[in-house]
Amino acid sequence: MTTKKKTFISFDYDNDARQKDLLVGQSKNQDTPFDIADWSIKEHIDSNWKAKARTRIKAVDVVIILCGHSTNTAAGVSAELAIAQEEKIPYFLLAAYSDGKNVAPTAAKPSDKIYSWTWENLKKLIHGGR
Repeated sequence: MTTKKKTFISFDYDNDARQKDLLVGQSKNQDTPFDIADWSIKEHIDSNWKAKARTRIKAVDVVIILCGHSTNTAAGVSAELAIAQEEKIPYFLLAAYSDGKNVAPTAAKPSDKIYSWTWENLKKLIHGGR
């Protein structure tokens, strides 16, 4: 049996919380290859917030960056992505909506792709298929 990956979800709290809830719900499926570390930080972004985020991100195997319509304006998502990059924690960008209007956070690299949110994609992405 494959070990489940501990996963951190970074998302735009103001605009995409419902999509995050759907992803957490999907993680409860019996054949899910990941466990959600739902450690959303709902505090003002300051040095203490970033230290807490870094500790939480360092404790997971992979970070999912949930990309919605306004993710490029979500400072917290960009900060969490930058931390994952600095700590060399694998991450991927996941489309929150199927309308093709999802945008990457400002900390995303030009080579980062936003992947479609399908069950098969998610299972592959969690295990490094990118």
